[in-house]
Amino acid sequence: MTAPSSLTSQPSSSPLDPGTVLQGVPVVGGVRYAPVIRPGKLPDVDREATPDLAEADRPAEVERFTAAAAAVATRLRDRAAHATGVASEVLDATATLAQDRAWLGAAEKRIKEGAPAVRAVVGAVDQFVDMFTKLGGLMAERVTDLRDIRDRVIAELNGLPEPGVPVPEEPSILCAEDLAPADTAGLDPSLVVALATTLGGPTSHTAIIARQLGIPCVVAVHGLDHVPDGAMVLVDGTRGTVTVAPDEGAAREAVAEAERVAAQTANWSGPGATSDGHAVAVLANVQDGAAARSARETPAEGIGLFRTELCFLNRDTEPTVAEQADIYTEVLEAFAGLKVVVRTLDAGSDKPLKFAGHPDEANPALGVRGIRIAENNPGLLTNQLEGIAAAAERTGSRPWVMAPMIATPQEAEHFAAQARSYGLTPGVMIEVPAAALLAEKILDHVDFLSIGTNDLAQYTMAADRMSADLATLTDPWQPAVVALVAMTARAGAAVGKPVGVCGEAAADPLLACVLTGLGVTSLSAAAAAVQAVGAKLAQVSLQQCREAADAVLTTASAADARAAAREVLG
Repeated sequence: MTAPSSLTSQPSSSPLDPGTVLQGVPVVGGVRYAPVIRPGKLPDVDREATPDLAEADRPAEVERFTAAAAAVATRLRDRAAHATGVASEVLDATATLAQDRAWLGAAEKRIKEGAPAVRAVVGAVDQFVDMFTKLGGLMAERVTDLRDIRDRVIAELNGLPEPGVPVPEEPSILCAEDLAPADTAGLDPSLVVALATTLGGPTSHTAIIARQLGIPCVVAVHGLDHVPDGAMVLVDGTRGTVTVAPDEGAAREAVAEAERVAAQTANWSGPGATSDGHAVAVLANVQDGAAARSARETPAEGIGLFRTELCFLNRDTEPTVAEQADIYTEVLEAFAGLKVVVRTLDAGSDKPLKFAGHPDEANPALGVRGIRIAENNPGLLTNQLEGIAAAAERTGSRPWVMAPMIATPQEAEHFAAQARSYGLTPGVMIEVPAAALLAEKILDHVDFLSIGTNDLAQYTMAADRMSADLATLTDPWQPAVVALVAMTARAGAAVGKPVGVCGEAAADPLLACVLTGLGVTSLSAAAAAVQAVGAKLAQVSLQQCREAADAVLTTASAADARAAAREVLG
């Protein structure tokens, strides 16, 4: 099955010479050699040439537009209902954006002033794209989502199939400027065998879903737009390269070697330990019961990060304690008798809650998010802790619970007291540089720390983690980020309390070894990455991990840090 005929491939610019190696940011390891496919897009429409509507025709045009936006949202929600985990979450969030009253109202206003629906959609979306781009931070991520919704609504208005990723007839590599959540969430990993994008960062939707699918992925690839549809390319998700028209024999040998390594990985069954027996728990990140049950089929020894936002987002009212308890019970039951770390609500910023009274913020990434929401909504946290405690009692489990966006020892102390009052083991996320610098003092109040490397990199490097232009800065291999991880791990070792990593850095097998050498006691990654991380750890000694960590700490760039680690670990 191929793309609908009404869609056209993105045009390419001047072709690149055979053997050209394009450099990007590695996201998911692995090597694949296949032809390029690109997302289809709407045929060019002369949106400005259409005349204004007669006043009598405007109400019907508003109705036509409203119906088109509702149809797009319904299709996205239907796809979300048949997906699980992150895929379900991002599809549902995109469906909610498709029905957002702000941009819908802006489009309706234009129609009532005489603009036909297609022109009104373009104008309204352009207005909000400009606004979100100026806001920066995590709000800038919404730009790709908005443009995707624009194209889907226009297709609906024109009676065309929705634009998106074509279904290839053979295994192919999907290359694009950027990919909308609705595209990446529905990919078939047996046909789309690797991803490469011009934009995006290590924690973009594309990167996160690529990890869930377990397919090689490279983002922020300079020059990728010049690679034409159908060209043969070699994607190396470990080194972060895309090689255009490589020697076929060499390319197939590289794939074969990667598959040999993957076969060794597939035989790893846990538990997590270095080759000389130093234990490092290898855990999974999950979002809901379905994701937990899927993770249970891997050698994961527990859950290092249970993201609880899914039951709060896209609701007009706060879920009841009983509703929350039911959701948490599903996850605890999937890993009965094993370690489960629950992160309390990490909303705000790019994940606003309709019922929490979020203020308008010029820079929401530095605003009221994570634990800070509880300041003006104390019932949110107490109800959540009550729901977790109820699920624990129901299942006979003893979950750990951690708060996101902790910045001071006083915040840690306050949270720990609340968690202990419900019989829960308290910890905090280390995502803010201030928390890493004061980890020793924070550990006076909590029983464990978990480092969220995604946000820690963003705040350490003062770089939006969704920005392709800044993707090299938010790379978790940045020596400044690694230094803060080392400081946090030393603080935990000094008092005998565990320090884990639950950010995307833990999904990188090479970096996982470095983190182990720094003193990290557990690694929590997407379920698809668990075996690769565990297998790599099993191949190296603790001493090698420590030597690699020492070498990385002497470097001055992310590229040098990777090279230093490979020198020691292979």
